[in-house]
Amino acid sequence: MPVLDLDRAVWRKSSYSQGNGGVCVEVAVQPAVVGVRDSKDPDGPVLVFGPGAFARFLGTLKR
Repeated sequence: MPVLDLDRAVWRKSSYSQGNGGVCVEVAVQPAVVGVRDSKDPDGPVLVFGPGAFARFLGTLKR
């Protein structure tokens, strides 16, 4: 799987974010990968998904 280039990634919070002290998940979508991180720890670990796997993950969450 390609590596997510964190230096160029544009991270965004969920539209469902309440702004309540940073209890959020952020995503960075790039052509080959999607990164997911904890907004409270931007320098911490990042989960990396392929686009298809991320779409299935979101579909599961929405059900």
